[in-house]
Amino acid sequence: MELAHSLLLNEEALAQITEAKRPVFIFEWLRFLDKVLVTANRVDVKEKQKKLVEQLTGLISSAPGPPTRKLLAKNLATLYSIGDTFTVFQTLDKCNEIIKSKDDTPAYLPTKLAAVACVGAFYDKMGRMLGSSFPDTINNMLKALKSAESQGRGEILLSLQKVLCGLGGAAASCHRDIYKNARSLLTDRSMAVRCAVAKCLLELQNEAVFMWTTELENVATLCYKALEGSNYGVRVEVAKLLGTVMATALLPKHASVMRQNVKRATLEEVLELMATGFLRGGSGFLKSGGEMLKGGGSVSREVRVGITQAYVVFVTTLGGQWLERNFATFLSHVLDLVSHPRATQTHVEAVYSRRCVSFMLRATLGGLLGEKAQIAAGKEICQAISKQMRAVEAVVNDISGENKAGAADVSASQHVMVCALKELGSLVQSLSATASPLIQEPSIGLLETVTSVLLHPSMAARLAAAWCLRCVAVALPYQLTPLLDRCAERINSLKSSPEAVSGYSFAMAALLGGVHQCPLGIPHSKGKRTQAGWLLLGALMTLGPSLVRYHLPKMLLLWRNVFPRSQKELEAEKARGDAFTWQVTLEGRAGALCAMRSFVAHCPELLTEDVIRRLMTPIECAMTMMSHVPAIIKVHGAHLKASAAMVRLRLYDILALLPPKPMKVTRSFLHFISPNNIFGGVFKKQCFSFVGSFNALLRELVAEFTLTDNSANTTTSLLRSLCHYDDSVLMGSWLQETDHKCIEDQLQPNSASGSGALEHDPSSIYLRVPVGEAIPGPLPLGVSVIDASVALFGVVFPHVSFKHRLQMLDHFAECIKQAKGVRQQAVQLNIFTAVLSALKGLAENKSTLGPEEVRKSALALVMGALDNPNPILRCAAGEALGRMAQVVGEATFIARMAQTSFDKLKSARDVVSRTGHSLALGCLHRYVGGIGSGQHLKTSVSILLALAQDGSSHEVQTWALHSLALIVDSSGPMYRGYVEPTLSLVLTLLLTVPPSHIEVHQCLGRCLGALITTVGPELQGNGATISTIRSSCLVGCAIMQDHSDSLVQAAAISCLQQLHMFAPRHVNLSSLVPCLCVHLCSPHLLLRRAAVACLRQLAQREAAEGVLFGMLDRETDRKLCSDIHDTLGHMLSSLAVEKLSHWLKLCKDVLAATTDVGAPVVFEVEKDEEDSEKKDEMDDDSMFTGLGEDDKSKPSVAPRWVTRVFAADCLCRIILLCENDKAHFDLAAARSAQAKNPKGDQLVLHLSDLIRMAFMAATDHSNQLRMAGLQALEDIIKKFASVPEPEFPGHVILEQYQANVGAALRPAFSPDTPSDITAKACQVCSTWIGSGVVSDLNDLRRVHNLLVSSLDKVQAGKGSSSQLYSESATTMEKLAVLKAWAEVYVVAMNIKKDAESKPAKPVQSGEDDDDEDDMGADPELPSLSRLWLAMLRDYALLTLPAEFSSQLPPDGGAFYTPETIDTARLHYRSSWAPVLHAVALWLSSTEFGAAEEKEDVPSALSKAPAISHAASSTTKSFEESVKDRMHLMLGVSIEFLCFPRPEEPIHNVMSCLHALFTLLASPCAKIHIAEDQLLAVELLNVLHRLLLTRDPPAVQLQEEGEKDSQPSLGEGADTGELVPGKSLVFAAMELLVFILVRHLPQLNARVKESPSHVPLRPQRLPEESARLVANTVSILAELPSLCSPAGSMTILPTVLFLITGVLRETALKTADNSVPVTVTAALQGIKTIITSPLARVEGMQTQWSGLVRSGLASVLENSQPEESRPDMDEVSMLTAITLFLLSASNELVGVIVLQKGCMDRFRNALNSSDPWVQARCYQLLLSVFQHSSRALSTPYIHALAPLMVEKLKAVERSRPGTAAELQAVQEGIRVLENLVGMGEEQNRVQLLALLVPTLISYLLDENAISSAPQVSRGLHEFALQNLMRIGPLYPAAFKTVIGAAPELKIRLESAILANQASSRAKAAARLAQPQVQAAPSIKLKTNFF
Repeated sequence: MELAHSLLLNEEALAQITEAKRPVFIFEWLRFLDKVLVTANRVDVKEKQKKLVEQLTGLISSAPGPPTRKLLAKNLATLYSIGDTFTVFQTLDKCNEIIKSKDDTPAYLPTKLAAVACVGAFYDKMGRMLGSSFPDTINNMLKALKSAESQGRGEILLSLQKVLCGLGGAAASCHRDIYKNARSLLTDRSMAVRCAVAKCLLELQNEAVFMWTTELENVATLCYKALEGSNYGVRVEVAKLLGTVMATALLPKHASVMRQNVKRATLEEVLELMATGFLRGGSGFLKSGGEMLKGGGSVSREVRVGITQAYVVFVTTLGGQWLERNFATFLSHVLDLVSHPRATQTHVEAVYSRRCVSFMLRATLGGLLGEKAQIAAGKEICQAISKQMRAVEAVVNDISGENKAGAADVSASQHVMVCALKELGSLVQSLSATASPLIQEPSIGLLETVTSVLLHPSMAARLAAAWCLRCVAVALPYQLTPLLDRCAERINSLKSSPEAVSGYSFAMAALLGGVHQCPLGIPHSKGKRTQAGWLLLGALMTLGPSLVRYHLPKMLLLWRNVFPRSQKELEAEKARGDAFTWQVTLEGRAGALCAMRSFVAHCPELLTEDVIRRLMTPIECAMTMMSHVPAIIKVHGAHLKASAAMVRLRLYDILALLPPKPMKVTRSFLHFISPNNIFGGVFKKQCFSFVGSFNALLRELVAEFTLTDNSANTTTSLLRSLCHYDDSVLMGSWLQETDHKCIEDQLQPNSASGSGALEHDPSSIYLRVPVGEAIPGPLPLGVSVIDASVALFGVVFPHVSFKHRLQMLDHFAECIKQAKGVRQQAVQLNIFTAVLSALKGLAENKSTLGPEEVRKSALALVMGALDNPNPILRCAAGEALGRMAQVVGEATFIARMAQTSFDKLKSARDVVSRTGHSLALGCLHRYVGGIGSGQHLKTSVSILLALAQDGSSHEVQTWALHSLALIVDSSGPMYRGYVEPTLSLVLTLLLTVPPSHIEVHQCLGRCLGALITTVGPELQGNGATISTIRSSCLVGCAIMQDHSDSLVQAAAISCLQQLHMFAPRHVNLSSLVPCLCVHLCSPHLLLRRAAVACLRQLAQREAAEGVLFGMLDRETDRKLCSDIHDTLGHMLSSLAVEKLSHWLKLCKDVLAATTDVGAPVVFEVEKDEEDSEKKDEMDDDSMFTGLGEDDKSKPSVAPRWVTRVFAADCLCRIILLCENDKAHFDLAAARSAQAKNPKGDQLVLHLSDLIRMAFMAATDHSNQLRMAGLQALEDIIKKFASVPEPEFPGHVILEQYQANVGAALRPAFSPDTPSDITAKACQVCSTWIGSGVVSDLNDLRRVHNLLVSSLDKVQAGKGSSSQLYSESATTMEKLAVLKAWAEVYVVAMNIKKDAESKPAKPVQSGEDDDDEDDMGADPELPSLSRLWLAMLRDYALLTLPAEFSSQLPPDGGAFYTPETIDTARLHYRSSWAPVLHAVALWLSSTEFGAAEEKEDVPSALSKAPAISHAASSTTKSFEESVKDRMHLMLGVSIEFLCFPRPEEPIHNVMSCLHALFTLLASPCAKIHIAEDQLLAVELLNVLHRLLLTRDPPAVQLQEEGEKDSQPSLGEGADTGELVPGKSLVFAAMELLVFILVRHLPQLNARVKESPSHVPLRPQRLPEESARLVANTVSILAELPSLCSPAGSMTILPTVLFLITGVLRETALKTADNSVPVTVTAALQGIKTIITSPLARVEGMQTQWSGLVRSGLASVLENSQPEESRPDMDEVSMLTAITLFLLSASNELVGVIVLQKGCMDRFRNALNSSDPWVQARCYQLLLSVFQHSSRALSTPYIHALAPLMVEKLKAVERSRPGTAAELQAVQEGIRVLENLVGMGEEQNRVQLLALLVPTLISYLLDENAISSAPQVSRGLHEFALQNLMRIGPLYPAAFKTVIGAAPELKIRLESAILANQASSRAKAAARLAQPQVQAAPSIKLKTNFF
């Protein structure tokens, strides 16, 4: 392929490749040329132009295929427009010659078509440059048109369209000729030609004025004729032509009209013309009146559907503003269409016409008008309805009967009503909350108008009104309850009028059915008092099990009583009654069954075995009754048939729903061959009748769909859904999804297709609306019954015995044989649907089909249909074959099936059997999968490849290619070997099949997609074969992208999407993305879907977000909208942070858009001037970033509320996305970043925009938008609350927005706001108050008052009258208020606590304290605390397990009712934690409400009637209430902490622990826990468990506080045993050990013993863990004090072991010699234990001293110097040793081993190289030497003093070099001095003789002083001062020593003299000196001694 990429065609390369590959090579070259010509250098092009023209024109005569000729023409035209135009006329003449040629052979056709295409392209590109040559060209083409075959006709017409387009007005002279020649072809038998003519005439009408003036009527009539027998493509094109011509006639586009002063058409004339088509079709005015008089056949449906589309085009072309101005006229016109008798000749026709009119209204009103204009339109519709209703009332009340024509008017008015009400409902529902002006404005009176229609004589109108009310209630949920009340009241007051009862019960049923769409629901009491008939009972069932549960027994009784109890009663009944009573009875029973079905569908939780058994009783009676009905109909007349059919429908429906598993009955009664094995004894009495009735049921079902008793040829509508979705391409008529689906459905071949209407089944008014439909449309009864029977057959079949299966299958074959003609088709369709349904049931049940004879019979049935001329049946047969293979699953059976089809395909020549059997192969593979059918793969593929090349029948090609795609799909990697031949076939066909055979191209697209998937990731490779495969795929995609049909383009896009997934580098996004953006505005739904789906995958590219936001407004298709949401979401996450301003602006534009229609919204892309290279790219992009509406005459609609909600969500997502980068939330950082990089963008710089957007959203009409806005506001507050304002230190940036926040919140607290919004707003309030942004009270007050106002609502109690929503909504709101208050209170208390712990500011301390209190909840506290406690009580009850449900209060709790218990639980679960914390704070701050008890309780209670339980507390003593509250609080906490759900947010856990912490801090609680020890144990166990599952250290720190609360218990009594599970100390130990081991795993002895243990180097603990371990240790040390002496001896060993362990693990050296907190704690702990009073307890001495000695021993062992622990902190270890020596001297005196160890450690420390260690060692030794017990200190003095003296003497030789070394020396001297002081008088001289010479040796001589370093001089001065101090202390001894050594004396004297000399100079310095040195310069960090 690379060889094809050259400017000139590489002819050598072309000659070398095979014949088959040449077309691909040429196409690839043309593709390359197409890209390169535009960008190439003009000089180069001109040089090679001659050669290029030769090569290109040469290709014209080489018979190029359709895509090739299109590209060829385009390239030639481009070449001439870029290069020289000298030879263009020659080329043009050459083409004209070819067109004139008389050669009509098929071989020459492609050449002719290529020439035609070239001519079109020349004029299209160069237009008037080609001068006056055009008349000849046009005439030449028109001549050719007359004799051409269909492909030629189509191509010529499309070329003419291009000629007209290029020449514009210049070709006026030829316009009439073209019109005359083209118009007759509008009724061409080829659909492709009709499309081409419509396109050509559409181009023509731009310039040809006569088309929309004098010829207007003729054009219209032509269009009507063109629509007869048309397909979808023709309807779309003709509608476009007709609509555009009509719009132009009304509002001409340009000045030509002025010139020719023609008469313009009026709106009335234009509409009249279109109405003629709608009502009379193509017969028009031209035919003689004869047929008209006979009232001949109705309009063909194709015409009606086409004209419906034309109406929409007409209005869309005129635009939204036109519609707004002329809406009244348009509305009355379209409503007149449905009231016209010709539109409503039969009931089904009437439904079809209604659907068409509804479509016109929805497509124009819904799409073109903005929200304000839609409200105005709603007003108009209301007026139209009330006008109609007045007319109807006049007729109904006219008793005299003068108004004969009136009755007809009434029946016509029902259709008008249905259309108007349906549109009104859709309008209100799409406006949602923004529709409130429509409802509230009294002048419109929407609700009055709609409810008046509930009394209309026609059921259809009543149902439509009920539906409209349901829409209103769903859009505005606050209307739901009042509407229900009004209906209930009217039913009661108008009992006598049957219409009223029917109408109002419809309305109630509809409203109840809408409840599930309103999250806030309705009050449960409303569900209790409705008794108007079965319909309402059915509707009540939709409210779900929580309500129905209460009424179930009554319902079961009612159901039982509707039906006769026994066989005898049945017989008796048969004999009685007349026609009317039977009709009433049947309708009543149908109603009862319908309510039953609603129950089974909506309350599956209530279906226990018992309930099912009781339901079966009436159901069986109904089955038995069914068998008697035919006899009754014979007696009383055929008008009972409909009622009987309704009963059957309901019966089938409910049987299909009942779960087969619990119905063991069904399971077993289905084996009804022998009556003795039937369902044990469950139904002994009715046993036999029931066997009969089951047989009867099967007979009934089979008779139903084989039309045995039915003379009409009704077909089921289910076949479509049972066949595979992908097969729709084969069924031709079954159009895939389009925007016109709801009217195109009318044209489907099955009975009454698309004629759904509410009146066919009133129960649908309360059922859930099927997905994808706007309004339920049940099919007519005749079809519904057959559908239900088919569905039930599928459920029952798996349980039928093989014998009966065989009988049925044989019976089916017989039925088909008996029927003839049309009836045979109908019977066969129904039977096939049933068989498919049965096979599907078998597959789902994993059952088998049965033995050989059953299979044979089934196979014969299916194979027979594979040759049926009806394509739908062939499809069904193929599907059934595949499903059979799946169910039987035996290789031999599958082989037999495949072989049959192989043989048939080899011999058969007719289209029908070749298509049927090729599909059979595809379906076999689809259902058996690649492995099951692997051995047939080769044969299948070779046969299908051959069939696909059969150019004579495009149908065969389509079916073969479709099957091939199925095989490729299902074979997966097994297909890899066939990829190349298949791919080359696909390419060849793409290049040769005419584009008009769209189905072939669609199937080729499917094949290509499947092949790409098969090759998969291999496509990235670089091998030769892979490159070829890849480029073939890309060529295939390119051909399909250029195809005219949108489905083929959609296939191309999905192929490219897959290619991009597997080989992203090879898909050129820069050309693909713009192309996708163009498709986003395509009129074809599937193409838009494909484009969005592809963009969703490429979402890293921008350029489309503007269009996508615009699409959100226009699209109604769910799948498409969700894809757009996803795409925008992906784009947002990948691009928003880089392009913040752009995305924020997008959101802001959407949110800020005014809702006036006139104001266009433009989404522009911000262009960066600096990037010149980006400039070009941007210009391309900017065409897509507008909303796709470049036409100024059509201002686009402002974004609708749904889009605005999405924009608000996007805002929240953007804030979230910025979270990772702190700069976004720091104004100073953001500004400096901005200064460095002006293009960078930080979120904080847009804060004002963020707030503004949140404000706009939060104050909108739309409730959903308000929620989104409040959410955004909350996010903004949370994220920006702490961002400081750099210019005003001490302030935060949010302060300036407090007015906005207040204003955004205020509307949410108005009384009519829905609960969910108020609840959200409370959350925002508490976030705002708690964020600490505003410190000034007056500013906070605004928001504070909002919360105060909401508190009043809460206090109103349960039974408030004005309730609109369900109790659970009230619960939600009240709890939200309480939660918000709790959060505020917690924050206030924290602030207060901080304020207390800081020293008060002297100036304003007085004012300050008041402020703090006031900000909290003080004035409200008494009532708040009560409500909080009540809420916790509720929560505690609601968390009880199900088995305690009998203990729940029968009338609910303080804030919930028993019916709403399930939903209430969720609300409680989200809000209890802060409340718990708040209550704990309140209890501990008020000593458990002691203060409150003194108040007069009853008065406070009267304020809060909600809390009935609290009344009893007046009688309780204070202690009891403390106890109750304590238990409540602990209970809630423990219950939660025992098992916090993993999804519970961690802050709930934290709140709970904070609450416990607070609780336990209060003295009352401590006393209480002390009394009930098990409570504490339980609590500790729960905490232990919590730690095992959750691990943030913060949680654990929180727990530490718990321990302080235990007062002294004497645990362990005398024996010292601690019982696990009962003992508090044991529990505490467990917890503490766990914490320690978690943080210091080395403490665990077992770890060390395990073979895998590698001794770890101890690590520094992180700060938080260190604090935690320290706390733990200190608690551990306190634990023994809780025990009796014996008990404490039990735990002490453990405690000591742990503490010494902690010491060992954490005593590490630090750089600054600081002591870690853990070490401090450990040392403190050792001290606590050693000095504990236990030492003095009698009888414990030996044990105690053993303990202490072991403790010291382990410290000694741990402090042994080891290589593995070079960084051990010796100082801490020595400190510990010293602690032992000092505190436990008695136990340690004389223990030689320990003494030796201790001395060793000190010795090591003295010899340490680290001066700091030496210094500390001296200090510690000093404390040992000075110990009061001489027995202890003497050995140490003897052992260590000599070493010290040596060390100090040595200093003379190496003077200290650092301050630390100096310090060590000073400490050593101090010890010596102390020893001197301790010695007896007689030894003093000897001691001084050690000290004085040492000191004197430190002195420097006077010459050296000045030059000595600082430290050395320090030593000198220190020595000198000491000497001068010692002398006077011991004068005699001092003299003796000095005297003994004269040289010492000399040194000392000279030093003193020098000192005096300098001291005179430095008196000040000398005065300061001694003071500094007097105190030791190292202080122990914590004084342990």
